[in-house]
Amino acid sequence: MLGPSADVAVHSGKVYTTEQVVVTQPVAGSFKAFTSICTHKQCQVGSVENDQIICPCHGSRYSAVDGSVLKGPATLPLAPKTITVAAGKITLD
Repeated sequence: MLGPSADVAVHSGKVYTTEQVVVTQPVAGSFKAFTSICTHKQCQVGSVENDQIICPCHGSRYSAVDGSVLKGPATLPLAPKTITVAAGKITLD
């Protein structure tokens, strides 16, 4: 289990550093998950704000909806991960 779904606010997200996954909630009740490793220089992303996943190393930004690159220097999207959200808990599949 990654943690409670209540930890992931709408239009925001949470980075689970040990599991190397970032979980977002771009729309209420719709959770998305991606690798938390930036595709530019393999830093771990640091935060999710206003539906953007932000890498603190070089400023790359990714969409919290689909992991696509919104701002470089990264050129490749974050790979999706499969999660299950049930009974108020998020589990990495």
